[in-house]
Amino acid sequence: MARLPDDCVQLVICDPPYNISIADWDSYPGYLEWSKAWLNEVRRVLHSSGNLVIFGGLQYQSEAGTGDLLTILAHIRESRLFNLVNLIIWNYQNGMSAHRFFANRHEEIAWFAKSKSYYFDLDAVREPFDEKTKTAYRKDKRLRPESIEKGRNPTNVWRIPRLNGNSKERVGHLTQKPIAVIDRLISSLSYPGSTVLDFFAGTAVTTRVAIERGRHSISTDVEPSLTDYFESHMQRWIRSLPEGTPYIPYEMVEADQFARHPVFLQRELRRSLHTVG
Repeated sequence: MARLPDDCVQLVICDPPYNISIADWDSYPGYLEWSKAWLNEVRRVLHSSGNLVIFGGLQYQSEAGTGDLLTILAHIRESRLFNLVNLIIWNYQNGMSAHRFFANRHEEIAWFAKSKSYYFDLDAVREPFDEKTKTAYRKDKRLRPESIEKGRNPTNVWRIPRLNGNSKERVGHLTQKPIAVIDRLISSLSYPGSTVLDFFAGTAVTTRVAIERGRHSISTDVEPSLTDYFESHMQRWIRSLPEGTPYIPYEMVEADQFARHPVFLQRELRRSLHTVG
């Protein structure tokens, strides 16, 4: 992120390690200090209308690590880095069983904004009413017909299944998030042509959805397998397109080609305009 210009990103999707030691990459002795470093960079690269969403769980145990989403939330509130807009509850039916506590069937998604002038497109993610419901609502003169046609607000409780082991969406990562969850975030918190950043990219599902929704994408991960996951996503997406659909072939951008990304080209354009002015 240190290579990115200031104020260049509209949406940051952040699915950091939960610090519960499910793999080698999921254990951080100094979780808070480590989190502070990337949180400060997120604030710098986010546009004034930008949004940040952080996936996490509230399952801190002293033997599991030194922090989790609660730690991040407390730091953000204390330092006033961002404004908390919503705490989204992602509810699912499938999960691990438990005997010493109630089995967990949800995760939290904390939505933050850099400023009070954040971007939000509710109409892009409304849930349409069925015809029976529309007919009933049309009888209520207090409701506007155009609002009925738009559909309902999906609320901050999202009932979307997790990916099981046999899911057709799976490309191999242990903690892959469903396309439906990422799609709702990108559609509502960014706009076509804007840039979405994911620096714990995992399976590159954020990039896939960003491309489908006409956004620019920057995705990185410490695991080199990210490029293989991305390749799998792109091949599956291309196969899902109706026959004859035109598309521009994607290319893997190497490190020395990074400056070709739109966020850098936009920065150079702003410099040029400033110089001319």
